[in-house]
Amino acid sequence: MGGLQRFEQRLEQAISGVFARTFRSAVQPVEIAAALQRELDNKAQVLSRQRRLVPNSFVVELSTGDLERLAPYDSTLASELTDQLTEHAELQSYVFPGPIRIVFESAEDLTTGRFRVRSQAEAAVTGHSRRSTNGQRTRAVLEVNGTQHPLQAPGLVVGRGSEADIRINDPGVSRRHAEFLLTAPSGSAPDAPVHVEVHDMGSTNGIRVDGQKVARATLRDGSRVQVGHTSLVLRLLEER
Repeated sequence: MGGLQRFEQRLEQAISGVFARTFRSAVQPVEIAAALQRELDNKAQVLSRQRRLVPNSFVVELSTGDLERLAPYDSTLASELTDQLTEHAELQSYVFPGPIRIVFESAEDLTTGRFRVRSQAEAAVTGHSRRSTNGQRTRAVLEVNGTQHPLQAPGLVVGRGSEADIRINDPGVSRRHAEFLLTAPSGSAPDAPVHVEVHDMGSTNGIRVDGQKVARATLRDGSRVQVGHTSLVLRLLEER
């Protein structure tokens, strides 16, 4: 029995037999499963002879009607799809950069029975700054894959190694990849804008700021810094 057949049987058992009636004229879950597997196959990037990086974050776009039919079962379907992708990845020696995430959204241009999938590799991110903040106010944050990390003087290091302040599980990121440096206002102008720079720390793949490869750059609010396959966005916080 093929993997998709096992997936369909598991799903039918999980939602007590209403599966066939609910999805008779709508998008079939097995079609979604097949499309997600194709996303892995088509976007696999070689890491080594026996390991390939694949997307782990998926958005399944459906018509409004199909999304409404799916709503009572979306968490069960997402769980079964996650198991199916995990099995497929193990068979193909695929590596996910972080936990699998599957969400369903409506798209006005899609009709009943049609859907499309968007995917990306979204690395797991953890933050554990080792530097004393001395009671500083947070004036800036870095947004990374849905997480926010305070950026305070003198700054922090981003990388894949355990010694990094923001650790990104991305094979394209070096152990100590980039350093963000922040100069806070001092003296008589406490509300003056902070100054933020990013420096490449001799990484293998370098850094890009707003699409341009650089060794160092001054950042502004909304600047996007690319390290490996991961983007970090600087947000300067307004004083209240």
